[in-house]
Amino acid sequence: MAVLNIIPGKEAEFEAAFRTASAIISSMPGYVSHQLQHCVENESRYILLVHWQTLEAHTIGFRTSPQYQEWKKLLHHFYSPFPTVEHYELVFEQKARLQPIGADS
Repeated sequence: MAVLNIIPGKEAEFEAAFRTASAIISSMPGYVSHQLQHCVENESRYILLVHWQTLEAHTIGFRTSPQYQEWKKLLHHFYSPFPTVEHYELVFEQKARLQPIGADS
């Protein structure tokens, strides 16, 4: 997980570069999924959530790969300040049981 603070005014350019960079990360061994979420209160802030099969898939497999160098080239110049990446593991999850819109309760 990383909170990404983007240089103000560069948000659209960052999002376009991120779409390109998504193909890089999603092709890596051990990759499961990722989300980029835009902060509602701060237009220059995003959160990046990447799910890996193992910690090492990220810290060794991705971070030491030639593909990571391309990822850096595409994205790192947008950050101010540079983000701290933290790793988390799921402890608990619950999801709502959704009813179709317009369905009677």
